[in-house]
Amino acid sequence: MDFERAKARLEGCYITVPTMFRDPDLELDLAATRRHVRFLLERGIDARYGTLLAGGAAGDFSAMTFEERLEVLDAVLEETDRRVPVAMGGQTTSTLELKRLARAAQRAGAELLQVSCPFYFAHTEGDFYEYVAEAAAAADIAIIVYNTFWTSAAVSFRMVEKLCEIPNVVGLKWACPRTDAMEFEDVVATFAGRLTIIDNHLMFALSHMLGARAFEVHLCNYWPEWGVRLIDDLAAGRYPEVQRALVKGRCRSISSGSRSRRVTPAATVISTSCAWS
Repeated sequence: MDFERAKARLEGCYITVPTMFRDPDLELDLAATRRHVRFLLERGIDARYGTLLAGGAAGDFSAMTFEERLEVLDAVLEETDRRVPVAMGGQTTSTLELKRLARAAQRAGAELLQVSCPFYFAHTEGDFYEYVAEAAAAADIAIIVYNTFWTSAAVSFRMVEKLCEIPNVVGLKWACPRTDAMEFEDVVATFAGRLTIIDNHLMFALSHMLGARAFEVHLCNYWPEWGVRLIDDLAAGRYPEVQRALVKGRCRSISSGSRSRRVTPAATVISTSCAWS
């Protein structure tokens, strides 16, 4: 694989595609997932503006079997028809399953695999390095490292530095606890030349100035045009406009039953209405 090309194609909005389930049996609704992908493409998301993540955390990977995760990936790939890059969510607690996911994602035609530190049990940074290295050795696929510090061991500056030694690692989906140490800014500014940094911290104007070129935008799932405008304004250096659009966002929480089949109901869905001025 051309990892430099994969790194460049990762730029833009990083959009986690929600996995749709049927009521009342909660089986996969692949037709609905396909319709949603078409909605994103028809409303402006193309290779310049976005990468789609199939079976990520917001795509309920933890509620699906291995086979179901592949079915969702196949549906997203078929609908995009290579018009936009597609990543597969590779979160798991098993190194062996991660290797299977990497090989399956490559066979299916995904360009990227998102990998985060195994959850539930405590792990060392050395454990995580070996985990990512095993995925890289298992398949010729580009890897996005995802720092899920709220569910597992955090990825430090030094760990990012070491992970950069693995050629497959082309992206870093980055957020971290906010402290006066400015770790978020330090990592973005230091590694933006080696990796495509995906801002998962909603600091889009600042991170773009420091070199980030991809941005986690869940809002795109019902307002793709917002993401298109975001990328255009960032590219043009219209940072005040970007910041105002984020700050003026009016958010409200709506109580909703979870669509995850093996999770207790009463999840909270965030509906955001942002005015660009």
